[in-house]
Amino acid sequence: MTTVNGDPFAALNTGTTGAATTAKKADTLGQADFMRLMTEQLANQDPLKPLSNSEFVAQLAQFSTVQGISDLNTTVNGFTASLTGDQVLKGASLVGHSVVVPSESLALPASGNATGLVMSPGAGKVTFEITDASGVVVDTIEADATGETAFSWDGVKANGERAPEGTYSIKATHTATDGTATALNTYVDATVDSVTIGSDGLYLNLPGLGTAPLDYVLRIGKSAS
Repeated sequence: MTTVNGDPFAALNTGTTGAATTAKKADTLGQADFMRLMTEQLANQDPLKPLSNSEFVAQLAQFSTVQGISDLNTTVNGFTASLTGDQVLKGASLVGHSVVVPSESLALPASGNATGLVMSPGAGKVTFEITDASGVVVDTIEADATGETAFSWDGVKANGERAPEGTYSIKATHTATDGTATALNTYVDATVDSVTIGSDGLYLNLPGLGTAPLDYVLRIGKSAS
């Protein structure tokens, strides 16, 4: 399972420069260019070997195909613009809402708890191990496995001190009744701070966790406000 970590904007589209767009247009033949080529061909053909009817009809058919492709491109571009507008509206509606996303990290707020869940494969217990940026285990939580097993860390370390606000790592291990141990994917709760529209979809910006593609979201909750 991919985690919500790393450069928030690494996967986003950096855009296309005006020069590149101009070059692309210059390399494309349009309807006027095709007509000009056909006219020049008719004007400069060998009068002793004029263009046959079948050849002329074939070129007209090619012209019709070019026009059809041009119309199709226009339609597709309009459809793409419509989808982009729809994504903007979807992104705006998610800001301020809580979401559950797959992550090996959790963000502890200045006050309150850091929460999340795992999917337990069966009966037994789940152990959650929380470590700081130095890799030191600061707390361990145990819970009975109940299918969807939730966890909540109050931010208090094993020594009784409140851990500072920040990002911590979390690992979950399921121990079955027969003693078999299995590592589990962890899912954490986060609040959507903002949304970035990339070339391949929406990215949710989650404080303390980085970004997550929209399709990573397991659940969307109520607005945190």
